[in-house]
Amino acid sequence: MATLPPSPFDRDRRNRRTMMAMAGVGLSMLALGFASVPLYRIFCEQTGFGGTTKRASADVQVREAVGHTMSIRFDSNVQPGMPWQFYPEHRTDTVTVGRKDMAIFIAKNMSDKPVTGTASFNVTPSQAGAYFTKIQCFCFTQQTLQPGQEVRMPVLYFVDPKILDDPDNKDTQQITLSYTFYPVEQDKKPS
Repeated sequence: MATLPPSPFDRDRRNRRTMMAMAGVGLSMLALGFASVPLYRIFCEQTGFGGTTKRASADVQVREAVGHTMSIRFDSNVQPGMPWQFYPEHRTDTVTVGRKDMAIFIAKNMSDKPVTGTASFNVTPSQAGAYFTKIQCFCFTQQTLQPGQEVRMPVLYFVDPKILDDPDNKDTQQITLSYTFYPVEQDKKPS
């Protein structure tokens, strides 16, 4: 018994199904690409991956680990070409683990025009990022400085006492909080 070759109608229908399936796969990959950035950010904030710090509200209650201190080192940078001076008021601080503390950073616009910047940050050692929690930080929003303006920018933070129970952080005695300011392109208004 001989089989008949598929009719052009059957072939067209299979081709359309295959094309629709491939279009669905392509759209799914595109959607995943757009969702990956916010999903990665959430993952980093929850796990401290890559030195990402956690964020807490001002009314967070934390138990102090009396007798346990840690050195916090502050690092500051600006992207090349950004006309700002940016530095911490104090390069290091010794804090009680679990106690809220504040660091001050100073920024000055050295140009003759307003400049808006945003700060990226990280913590080293990276495994300590999950325990470094910021309550208030200039890095949460963009900062605009007028020509010659100098500002003092606070960072309110604490080191979570859970760091003391983490075997990956048993030798951590100093945490470095590093910021880099980047210029933000302002929308150009039509002339």
